[in-house]
Amino acid sequence: MAIITLTTDFGERDHFVGAIKGFILSEIENATIVDISHLISPFNIVEAAYVLKNAYKTFPKGSIHIIGVDSELTPRNKHIAVKIDGHYFIGADNGILSFLASEINPEKMVEINIHDRIESVFPVLDVFVKVAGHISRGGTLEVIGKTIGELKMLKGLSPIINNEQNQITGSVIYVDNYGNVVTNISKQIFEHYKRGRSFEMWARNHKFTDIYFKYSDAINFEAEKFANKDGEKLAIFNSASLVEIAIYRSNLDTVGGASTLLGLKYRDTITVNFK
Repeated sequence: MAIITLTTDFGERDHFVGAIKGFILSEIENATIVDISHLISPFNIVEAAYVLKNAYKTFPKGSIHIIGVDSELTPRNKHIAVKIDGHYFIGADNGILSFLASEINPEKMVEINIHDRIESVFPVLDVFVKVAGHISRGGTLEVIGKTIGELKMLKGLSPIINNEQNQITGSVIYVDNYGNVVTNISKQIFEHYKRGRSFEMWARNHKFTDIYFKYSDAINFEAEKFANKDGEKLAIFNSASLVEIAIYRSNLDTVGGASTLLGLKYRDTITVNFK
């Protein structure tokens, strides 16, 4: 039984997602279709890469992941199928898959070459589902594409370290449903350059001197009025081991998330200074 996941920027209003699912069920008998997200910001490949990387690992090996973000075929945006960590990924070579492959070397990578056999104005449906069907039936990637040696790199996902190695300059790569702000500064990089030193992290004019491992670590529950800490800003290493800036027990209707209250948005600069 094939497991097919979908990650797109198609939204939930139009017919696109329903059409893709219908075609999958027509092509792949007994397919199990799982929506990872259809609310990726339009053409935001960094957001898509972050969401997909943190979701795919929970699926069984052999799962097939279709990526419908910035997927139009152009001379600079070729279609590829890649096997990474025992999973198959089908999408455009726009940098998304390089993020997944940054920690695990791909097992196979091909540029899809079946376009001359398919008349396509909707490549996620016409091409990607056909490739998914081929893989689900035990077909090899080499049959539907030519082997390639590298993936297009995704810019903006690596922070910058200064020459003195006492400053990390990162940026916001994602804002989640709670308004929490995810940066591209990993725990590994932070700890490597911290070297036991104290630090100040700045996000606009907001300063942080502690990074916690979960939201509640920032709260002293023994204090009489700990409940009044709702709405307090804090920084944590999130489940993806990235620095995240949050508001404790944020409610977007009443309190507002970190993005709203701290004025942080996608690509804003986050700076860590070590002392």
